[in-house]
Amino acid sequence: MIEKIWSGRSPLWLLLLPLSLLYGLISGVRRLGYRLGWSKVWKAPVPVVVVGNLTAGGNGKTPVVVWLVEQLQQRGIRPGVVSRGYGGKASQYPLLLTPQTSSLEAGDEPLLIYQRTGAPVAVAPVRSQAVQALLALETPPQIVITDDGLQHYALARDKEVVVVDGVRRFGNGWWLPAGPMRERAGRLKSVDAVIANGGQPRPGEIAMRLVPGDAVNLLTGERCPARELHDVVAMAGIGHPPRFFATLEQCGVTPVNTLALADHQALSEAQVSSFCQPGQTLLMTEKDAVKCRSFARENWWYLPVEAQLTGSQAERLMTDLLNLVR
Repeated sequence: MIEKIWSGRSPLWLLLLPLSLLYGLISGVRRLGYRLGWSKVWKAPVPVVVVGNLTAGGNGKTPVVVWLVEQLQQRGIRPGVVSRGYGGKASQYPLLLTPQTSSLEAGDEPLLIYQRTGAPVAVAPVRSQAVQALLALETPPQIVITDDGLQHYALARDKEVVVVDGVRRFGNGWWLPAGPMRERAGRLKSVDAVIANGGQPRPGEIAMRLVPGDAVNLLTGERCPARELHDVVAMAGIGHPPRFFATLEQCGVTPVNTLALADHQALSEAQVSSFCQPGQTLLMTEKDAVKCRSFARENWWYLPVEAQLTGSQAERLMTDLLNLVR
């Protein structure tokens, strides 16, 4: 239903329009307060790059963060990552992730980034505190990437990167809750780079696609092509589950059932175990896998995906980040 409202296919968005106007007014006043110096902005002593979006969830932001971190690491740069840690609840903040940190503490996306890249990751509702925790490390990062936080103006940033769903774009174009927008599309004019995930990128946008790898067994680490799995039940607790199901079809997988869960939804062993019957295979996203690894079963698999960015604009973005560090 929410997709129909946000796309404009349902007239119910008109009923929500007064709330959207209020949302837009409040967010506009907040941003103006930071621009005019009424609200305090903290500036880090190292470059800060924000990777965010204009719409609510499901744009492919976290794979872009992983891509940026890995690209910097390959060039000999030490990046660090900060996040709000949605879905997690730590006993204290800021929280520096370790191999023992669970998704219940840090949230699923920060843990995924930490496990995938090995880069230092810090979580805190106040992102400046997370940055300061990274800078206090014995070997501090040379550059900080923030996973989300485009609208967190209390943290000064040197570069802004926005990830756009190249297929859905901006729906009906209205602020939440009548539409999917956190900020209006005109905000793109002031950012440093726009990455279009799928679809047809518009002039000046960086083309990106998510490329799936082999399926990975949560319990054993075994890998195999996803198409070799049988009687698959597909599970996706991400911002836009249909994208994962479409990816499975591209891999030659036709699930016997699909389960679309809420983004950042907490998962229990009993709950996940009930999703498939004996003899079936449960195939989930990597984001779900970080929440299930501690109680995994032998028939549970996940499908990792990697962001691929192409074109001269992608090369220019990396050059800009390297120049920031230098």
